[in-house]
Amino acid sequence: MAEVTGAMVKDLRDKTGAGMMDCKKALVEAGGDMEAAVDWLRKKGLAAAAKKSGRVAAEGLVGVAHEGNKAAMVEVNAETDFVARNDAFQAFVETAAKLALGVGEDVETLKAATYPGTSHSVAEELTHLIATVGENMTIRRVAVIEVSNGAAASYVHGALKPGLGKIGVLVALEGKAEEALAALGRQIGMHIAATRPDAISAADVDPAAVARERAIFADQARAEGKPDAIIEKMVEGRVRKYFADVVLLEQVWVHDGESKVQKIVHNAGAEVTRFVRFTLGEGIEKETTDFAAEVAAAAGV
Repeated sequence: MAEVTGAMVKDLRDKTGAGMMDCKKALVEAGGDMEAAVDWLRKKGLAAAAKKSGRVAAEGLVGVAHEGNKAAMVEVNAETDFVARNDAFQAFVETAAKLALGVGEDVETLKAATYPGTSHSVAEELTHLIATVGENMTIRRVAVIEVSNGAAASYVHGALKPGLGKIGVLVALEGKAEEALAALGRQIGMHIAATRPDAISAADVDPAAVARERAIFADQARAEGKPDAIIEKMVEGRVRKYFADVVLLEQVWVHDGESKVQKIVHNAGAEVTRFVRFTLGEGIEKETTDFAAEVAAAAGV
């Protein structure tokens, strides 16, 4: 029997998209014959994942996990919303979020981690899931927050079950660690889910974005025929309004419609040091197809 080398395993993995251990087993079973190994994987349904890897995956779930003063969030994408209700897929997202608590925010590090209860990696477990469910899936991004004294809070909007939904927010809230602070952190997460701020404070906003807004406001004022002295005041006023839209602490607290978030946080003796907001599929270009047009084209109409 031909010796199965690491290079052979890699070639088979590249060709089929199957997991490393599955590729090694296939080559052993096939006596080192590459094509026979491909056939072995296909018969087991493990080579199917490669065919699906090019398909757009913009659905799926955002998952959140907590442990002590840390919280983690992952976005795992699939092709259809139907998969989000699959028990095996939900279990994978929950497990990935828990693992992220220990391995951190790097997606590749998470993929390389050993999947609990197995001897293979998270990436290989996902390959098995793709072959089983029949859809392309990807671990898109990971976020982890940690506080030294306070609350690592979260909020999940549209939750299918605790910690799994379509929009997830993590909030690092430093202050006196107590139950009330955790509750406030969740409220802030709900606020962030609704208002989509870009930064915590005005100082955190990208200077290039502020400069661009200033230039636009100045051009608008000049177009209105305002003198330079008035233009400067108008620009400052509009920049303040811009900050009220994009800066968390400057926004109006959605829970009462009048207070600023800054006041709410200050009154609690706390400080927001970081927040992360994941909206499922944001930024992914979804494929749109016209089924009637496809049929007409196929029929030569």
